[in-house]
Amino acid sequence: MKPRRETLTKKDLCDEIAARTKQSRAVVRLIVQEFLDGIVERLNKGQRLEFREFGVFEIKQRAARRAQNPKTLEPVNVPAKRTIKFKPGLKMRQMLEPAPASATTAATKASREMIHEASRDAGAVAREPGRAALGRDRRGEMPTVEIPARAATRA
Repeated sequence: MKPRRETLTKKDLCDEIAARTKQSRAVVRLIVQEFLDGIVERLNKGQRLEFREFGVFEIKQRAARRAQNPKTLEPVNVPAKRTIKFKPGLKMRQMLEPAPASATTAATKASREMIHEASRDAGAVAREPGRAALGRDRRGEMPTVEIPARAATRA
């Protein structure tokens, strides 16, 4: 069973903004409605709306095409139409994506790449205590590299 998504209505949004800004709900409701009407009006005129860090709204024209009715398998003409495209901005993408890899993860990846390059230069060697396997190379062999004595005791 899918988890239930909570829906934020325009009324809820206006109430939150009114509480944060200490403005009346009527004033906030009017401002939010004017903002939304402005977006629709500009898109209807074919204008591109860009809100830095939030995203970009623009109209895309879809060409007419032939489709097929899945039930009867008869061809159907689908008329051309205008649709709205939204591309999220950087700040929104960062908030929606899972947490980025930590610095330690990046450092670990970088050190693995350096070890892999070093082992490729030295050639593949058999696994022994104090050596680390790095995964198979292009020839299917398991290259390894010498781990310094201090690091080998921690592993």
